[in-house]
This record gives sequence, C-alpha cells and structure tokens, in this order.
Amino acid sequence: MSNQTLIQRRQTVPVVIGNLNVGGNAPVRVQSMTNTDTADIESTVTQCAELARAGSEFVRITVNNETAAAAVPRIRERLDSMGVPVPLIGDFHFNGHRLLSDYPACAEALAKYRINPGNVGRGEKRDAQFATMIEIACRYDRPVRIGVNWGSLDPELVVRMMDDNAKSPSPKPADEVMREAMVESAVSSALRAEELGLGRDHIILSCKMSGVQDLIAVYRMLAARTDHALHLGLTEAGMGSKGIVASTAALSVLLQEGIGDTIRVSLTPSPGESRTREVVVAQEILQTMGMRSFAPMVTACPGCGRTTSTVFQELAEDIQDYLRDQMPVWRETYPGVETLQVAVMGCVVNGPGESKHANIGISLPGTGEQPSAPVYIDGEKVTTLKGADIAERFKTMVNDYIVQRFGHQ
Repeated sequence: MSNQTLIQRRQTVPVVIGNLNVGGNAPVRVQSMTNTDTADIESTVTQCAELARAGSEFVRITVNNETAAAAVPRIRERLDSMGVPVPLIGDFHFNGHRLLSDYPACAEALAKYRINPGNVGRGEKRDAQFATMIEIACRYDRPVRIGVNWGSLDPELVVRMMDDNAKSPSPKPADEVMREAMVESAVSSALRAEELGLGRDHIILSCKMSGVQDLIAVYRMLAARTDHALHLGLTEAGMGSKGIVASTAALSVLLQEGIGDTIRVSLTPSPGESRTREVVVAQEILQTMGMRSFAPMVTACPGCGRTTSTVFQELAEDIQDYLRDQMPVWRETYPGVETLQVAVMGCVVNGPGESKHANIGISLPGTGEQPSAPVYIDGEKVTTLKGADIAERFKTMVNDYIVQRFGHQ
C-alpha cells in the first residue's frame, strides 16, 4: 500500500495562483525564493528560470524598494518571452503599501502578494497600511499570503498576550504563549482581510518558526482554528545537512497529518551553490512520502564489506544526476516518466530482489562475486552485462526503456 492512500489531506479553501490551484483537492505545491537583488533584472530572471525549470511551481521575489518594484514588470515580461510562465510572488515588508500603490504595473505583474502582519506598521498606521495592501489585492484580484514569522511578530500583540497570561491564575509557559500569539496574528489578520473584501479563496496563511517542535505545534493549532490553505516552511532552517534534516523532520510530520498545501525548504546555500537545491529537497520530501512524483527515483544500497568496489556508487550517482538533468525535457516528451523506479545495487544479497521490484534494475557484482551484472525489467531478468562498459550499457538500457514505455502516450 502506498503512502498516498494513508494520508488524508485536510480540506482547505482552494486558492488560485496564476494558473495553479493551491488547497482543496490540489496537490501540495512546491515553491522557492530568489536571493538576487530584484533590481538586477538579468540575475533575477536567470534565477527565476532556473528555479522554475528545477520544478518550483511558484517563485517569490523580494520587493523592498522603488527600483525593485519598477523591475518586476520587466522581469515578468522577460520570463514570458523565454517561455517560463512561473507565477511570481512579491515579498513585501515595511513599505509594501506604498510600493503597491505607487507602482501599479508591479501590483499587476505579480500573481500573489506576501504580507507580514508583524511589520506592516505600528498602531493606527498598521491598520491603514494593511488595509491599503488588501484593497490593492482586491482591485487586481490577487491572492495574499498572510505570513507570520516568529522573528518579526507584532510586539504589541506579544506584550498584551504575555500580560494577560501573567494575570491568569494558571499561567502558561512563555513559549506556549508565543505560539498562541503566532496563530492569533495569522487568524485575526485573515479575518480583517475578509472584512476588507478579500475572499477566503484569496487567502493563504503561514506561521513560520525556526524550531522543529515549535513549528509542528503552531501549525497543529492553526489547522484546528481555520480552513484557510496553509503554506509550510521552517524559517532559517540552516545550511547543508542541518537545514535539510530539520526541514524534512518538521514538514514530514505535518504533511503526514494532512496539514499543508504548499511548501518551501528554506536552505542557506553554500557559496556558489545553486539555489535549486531547496527545490529538489522539497520535491524529494513529497515524493518519498508518496504524495507526488517529480523525477524518477533511484534505489541504491549503502554499501558494506561485500561491496568494496565503488562501481555501484558511481553508477547510482551518475544515473540519478542524468535522470534529473533530463527532466525539464522529459516532462514534455515522456509524460509519466517521473514515476519511473530504477535500482542500482551492489551485491547479490539484496540486489536481485530490489532490481525485480524496480521498473529497471541492475545488480552489480560484490567483492568476490562473478564479474557479471544481471538486469531486470519489470520484474523479469532480460540480460546479464559483463565487461568494462557495464555502466554505459545500463544507461543506454534505461534510456531505451523510457522511450519505449513513456514515448507513445
């Protein structure tokens, strides 16, 4: 039984962003964000295209000043001319009300606005500036993500809730009050947006935190209080394996409980590292949980004393890189290829069995085994490869299998 049949998705109000649905019965969507200066049109267009081609279904860009706001329509035009229709999300903080008012072409070019209720303004200004952004969203029929972040939570709300808690006969721990403040900020802001005329089908909520357990707790609370579509993400997840593990731990628990309609894995890239890594990680979380398929999966054994040769490791990596590199073209040419399962195994213990379970698999010889590699296609042994060019011949067989199975649909 697949994981997909075990996960009962929470029913949320569907939202349309660009030409894609979020929430309702739509699949969990993957999004990412550029780290370029939006005013640098060339760099931003290049990175948006890279992220979209890697599989990001929405790309968020920073709109923090007048130059950036003026650049947004030109970025949209350039992407359209390149055949990259990915919806762009504008990330606004502090001055979004002014930028959206002063640059209507920017407001129109964006498919969605992200508003942080913690830094829209203070006191009466907050109400007016928040209202301005919502009114513009209504004018251009744009959805909004009301994104609360624990690092920029409304201080007035926190102080009020902390004071109320201190007066309670049974005060709660401070971290619990903080989580409740996160949820209260999101829910009350959504209610205010609706009062201003923005439909429930134009609102997505998020409550991002940097601690795994905090994030899980706050989204459980949020899901219990509202049926708005939810965006998941562990903010400031970190670099490398730490960021990947923390994001995977938090998001997987929530997704397994049916919570979440769109996700982002916020990784800090190493110097020179491609921004697309966060897209790949998000896709792999969803695919390994059986919720979506994005690219063929390669099963490979970890290696042990039976596999002192590195041939199977090199072949597994080569095959996996090859399959993912080809996906931008294969998505159009070979529909369904993302469901392909390939096995590259290193010895006779589990090699034949795993290979039989894959669509196409190879069991390479382990230490002391005969220098031959049986290949299985759809559970049946079709040939045994021998010699120095086993890897290249198997890659050719994988490519031929893809053409034959997915090329005539």
